[in-house]
Amino acid sequence: MSVVGFDVGFLSCYVAVARAGGIETAANEYSDRSTPACVSFGPRNRSIGAAAKSQMVTNCKNTVQGFKRFHGRAFSDPFVQNLKSSLVYDLSQMPSGTTGIKVMYMEEEKVFSIEQITAMLLTKLKETAESALKKPVADCVISVPCFYTDAERRSVIDAAQIAGLNCLRLMNETTAVALAYGIYKQDLPTPEEKPRTVVFVDIGHSGYQVSVCAFNKGKLKILATAFDPEMGGKDFDERLVKHFCEEFAVKYKLDVKSKPRALVRLYQECEKLKKLMSANSSDLPLNIECFMNDIDVSGKLNRYAFEEMCADVLARVEPPLRSLLEQAHLKKDDIHAVEIVGGSSRMPAIKERINKFFGKEPSTTLNADEAVARGCALQCAILSPAFKVREFSTTDVVPFPISLKWNSAAEDGVSDCEVFPKNHLFWMYSTSEEGKQEKKSDQPPQAKKAKVKTKVLELPIENNPQWQLANDMLNLFVESEGKMIVQDKLEKERNDAKNYVEEYVYEMRDKLHGIFEKFVNDSDRDVLSLKLEDTEVWLYEDGEDQPKQVYIDKLVDLKSLGQPIQDRYTEFEERPKAFDELGRQLQQYMKIVEAYKTKEEQYDHLEEAEVQKVDRMVNDVMIWMNSKMNQQSKQSLAVEPVVKTTEIQAKTRVSRSLFIIQQHAFFEYKEDEVYPKPPSYNVATTLPSYDEAERSKAEATVPLVTGRVSVCERFRGNYS
Repeated sequence: MSVVGFDVGFLSCYVAVARAGGIETAANEYSDRSTPACVSFGPRNRSIGAAAKSQMVTNCKNTVQGFKRFHGRAFSDPFVQNLKSSLVYDLSQMPSGTTGIKVMYMEEEKVFSIEQITAMLLTKLKETAESALKKPVADCVISVPCFYTDAERRSVIDAAQIAGLNCLRLMNETTAVALAYGIYKQDLPTPEEKPRTVVFVDIGHSGYQVSVCAFNKGKLKILATAFDPEMGGKDFDERLVKHFCEEFAVKYKLDVKSKPRALVRLYQECEKLKKLMSANSSDLPLNIECFMNDIDVSGKLNRYAFEEMCADVLARVEPPLRSLLEQAHLKKDDIHAVEIVGGSSRMPAIKERINKFFGKEPSTTLNADEAVARGCALQCAILSPAFKVREFSTTDVVPFPISLKWNSAAEDGVSDCEVFPKNHLFWMYSTSEEGKQEKKSDQPPQAKKAKVKTKVLELPIENNPQWQLANDMLNLFVESEGKMIVQDKLEKERNDAKNYVEEYVYEMRDKLHGIFEKFVNDSDRDVLSLKLEDTEVWLYEDGEDQPKQVYIDKLVDLKSLGQPIQDRYTEFEERPKAFDELGRQLQQYMKIVEAYKTKEEQYDHLEEAEVQKVDRMVNDVMIWMNSKMNQQSKQSLAVEPVVKTTEIQAKTRVSRSLFIIQQHAFFEYKEDEVYPKPPSYNVATTLPSYDEAERSKAEATVPLVTGRVSVCERFRGNYS
């Protein structure tokens, strides 16, 4: 069972995985632990993550980012309609009435649902997790903002299903942070003692959420949550963009908003400037070359002017904090600590306002970027039977009240009843075996300790046409995602094949006039050089867009000329080593034979016929080796060698297979036996020190040549 936590953010995503040693944040193929929440569509494939972000300027109309805010929203939603004009890419209405994104993909106009786009991103994050764990990933926990509605949460669950993920639980981001904070604390109050109350503030790029949590040993309980879903780092970016748009309009007579590419570049540079201002209070420059109409632009700003410009945005920091304490019926003095996470929490102005409100310095003991993903992975580990985790229970709350509405004939209209108030204990969706959707809630009565479970059963699938339609649509999305994954793989293979040709051209051209120079004659060098030059020209003209097999054939054609040169160089490097190894082995055999002939006592048990066989073998191989070495020394390096390394190594194996002499004893050696061969055979040294299992296995499987010789002390002692 996989144990993975996904933090799918507005701009960036993080993947945390559980190993035997704890929770780790996985790095992607660029060795970066942050993966951009970005998907780009091209004429042949999709790009996801860092590869997609690099196309935000060059392919801006078909590169989507920030789609997290459209989950579960109808296209007609005023929120969606208000955002349309500020987006570089186009929105469109799905048949179900939800929001879709219109792009050009595979040279056709396509409209993808938000669930599909998020599924594409989750597929990428899934690959990152699988690469880290070296096994398939299915089970996971995914984070969502605490202010997400039921429709938004269902949308994320659908996206996970399209990506082939089994989402065990959607976890509120602030709750994930609280779990990552509390599970490692060793000094929490006992269950009988007054709980430790901690406030968690998460300010990301597009949302601001806070929660207050009560900790006791082995458990946490969210007391209340508050949020401003429209406030975040994007608001500060937009103020900077607005400021420089106005400045460039006056200074350079440029209408930045009329050019999507220029606007995207300005957003990128303003985000960088914002981060720099968090660490530096002096005037900082903003320079963009060839910004619009081949005009270079520049400007400057300092932190104090920036904070004045954003005074109304900064004023929105305090209201959620005040609301939080009011909901939980707490005073500022009741708060033990304030932990801040999220990229925008690094802004000094935000820290100052939090500090001023609570009267205490905000803590940054958690990783501001990775805490949510780590908390999700911890929750997944708790849910997994494959991991043993310290017992720790989590109790969350719902951010909105839950009401039931029904048609009432008695009251001649629609009746409603609030079943669960805001900040009621956590509830979640599950699917029963009969295919019924259930809403579950644990509701502890005031007078008793027992819990009462309330279920609201919806219509079965076969009696719910709307649900069935949504399920059919989901299946189509799953199938579509599978086809796009295959297409991406095929395109990657095609590009890889093209890159192999390009790499071979550049590498071989350099080596022909470098390390391969002595191993090729002038005529062959000229032929291959011309071939490489023609291939390079072809790659940037007719070969720019060819099928995979064409590139494979082109590489085979080049290697038919280049590989013999490569082989001669390799032989030149490896042949002396092979001769040295064979020579050392023969010398050791000669020493043993000579010692036997001089009647040394330790060899008097050996049979003369066997020693003579070794003597003849040594002489024959020595004659062969000297002959080949002499012939090779007279041979040109630019032609095929007289003897190859594989032939020399074969001679070494044959001579060794005849007899292995170790510690003055002969052992019959068989190539297929499990006898542990020394890394570098040397009769003059003692047998390498193998572990207990290897020595025991060797004793049991390698028979002695003569019955008069026995092995003492596992190859380490004397022989008798």
